[in-house]
Amino acid sequence: EKMVERIKEKYPEGTRIVLDKMGDDPRPIPPGTKGTVVHVDDIGTVHCNFDNGRRLGLVPGEDSFHKYVERSHDYER
Repeated sequence: EKMVERIKEKYPEGTRIVLDKMGDDPRPIPPGTKGTVVHVDDIGTVHCNFDNGRRLGLVPGEDSFHKYVERSHDYER
């Protein structure tokens, strides 16, 4: 229960993620694909809409993914 709450806090709706590696999926999404978190369900599955059109629930610990942090290229002058 506490683990699920931590996952929900870490990956709120709208969080951008990058898939590193999928577990045993017959139609895996390629590593490096970016997606947006739709929601985290009550068992901790992170449901995402991926930029390639796929929708999938990721299981922390079985699937590997991380938050995508966009780097700013704006420099102060």
